[in-house]
Amino acid sequence: MLPFILRRTLQIAVVLWVIITATFFMIRFVPGGPFTAEKAVTPEILRNLEAHYGLDRPLWQQYLDYMGKLVLHGDLGPSFKYASRSVNEIIADKLPVSLELGALALGVALAVGLPLGLVAAVRRNTLLDYLCSSVAMLGICVPTFVLGPLLVLFFAIKLGWTNASGWYGPGDRVLPALTLGLVYAAYVARLTRGGILEVLGQDYIRTARAKGASAARILWQHALRGGLLPVVSFLGPAIAGILTGSFVIETIFQIPGLGREFVQSAFNRDYTLVLGTVILYATLIVVLNLAVDIAQVWLNPRRKFE
Repeated sequence: MLPFILRRTLQIAVVLWVIITATFFMIRFVPGGPFTAEKAVTPEILRNLEAHYGLDRPLWQQYLDYMGKLVLHGDLGPSFKYASRSVNEIIADKLPVSLELGALALGVALAVGLPLGLVAAVRRNTLLDYLCSSVAMLGICVPTFVLGPLLVLFFAIKLGWTNASGWYGPGDRVLPALTLGLVYAAYVARLTRGGILEVLGQDYIRTARAKGASAARILWQHALRGGLLPVVSFLGPAIAGILTGSFVIETIFQIPGLGREFVQSAFNRDYTLVLGTVILYATLIVVLNLAVDIAQVWLNPRRKFE
């Protein structure tokens, strides 16, 4: 296991370097700059601003300086739009909100998706199967920017149970978590159903039935562990997307999270904040994919660390 982790760690470092390098140069080649939209800025002030942030130096030198600070000190640089604030401070301020939203949405996705998938698999080709599969398909087809306003219209405006937007009290967490979690719950339900049905057709399951094992014992002790492998594979990148929040959800519900800040930084040409957010998302994805590979071997010992 240790050689596998070391090899994958080296691969992760190479992947992150490629992502950082590609993102650094792509955002610099986009027309405009972080100060071009400022009003009443004279050419002299613009030159002073660029000199202050090092934007007047050659691009290759800016890249080497950025990588040196990132690797040696973990410094993501200053924000071009928020005076006297660093990207590290902005991420530290906004990330907990996105993590809270993501954790709640993940709980919704698992609490809804797993039971739907299990019921659909156990009651295959029955009314319950068709009903659960239809609900899952509906969740896949309805995007978040449609589901979110519908939930706001019904629960916030019609019933008045919660606020339409904001992030103030516990009630404000309900609609965003449901909107984000139900979409992922649909995928979890479909993958759970498919994985359980595949395992239930294996020889060792038929052997367990022949020995007189009950249906509940076959499901919980024999089929569940292997049947959840597709769900575990999906949850690697899905958790990264959920825990960092959704750009759409945070915009619809006016949530002060990192996803909304990322969208604003793209419009503001805030190079360092865009790059810092991309680095965070990329790190979460590759690290969680490594955790998924380890979890798959734990769930299915016949697999090896390759």
